[in-house]
Amino acid sequence: MTLLITVFAAVAATALWYKRLPDTSAQLGTLSLMYWGAALMWLVDAAAEYIEFGAEFFTPSAGDMLNDAYLGLSVVALGLVIWLVVVLIKDPKKAITKGHTNK
Repeated sequence: MTLLITVFAAVAATALWYKRLPDTSAQLGTLSLMYWGAALMWLVDAAAEYIEFGAEFFTPSAGDMLNDAYLGLSVVALGLVIWLVVVLIKDPKKAITKGHTNK
């Protein structure tokens, strides 16, 4: 479930990034790379879990699926927070800088 949620987030971020090309001011490429990295991490984790536990990976309990969904949503939310901090630090439209110089 965690893998699916991060893959969906990665696909959505990549589609938004591609739609906005060549404008890179929103740093959507950074967001999509973070999500693709998380998806790759969960894919490796799923492969290792499958090798270790076998078919149990494909028949999770409802509780395990709910925990994985919470973890996936938490990873997506943390990625959004990190992306927001990157955008605020880079300040591509100089909105923060202009706000401080006008006072």
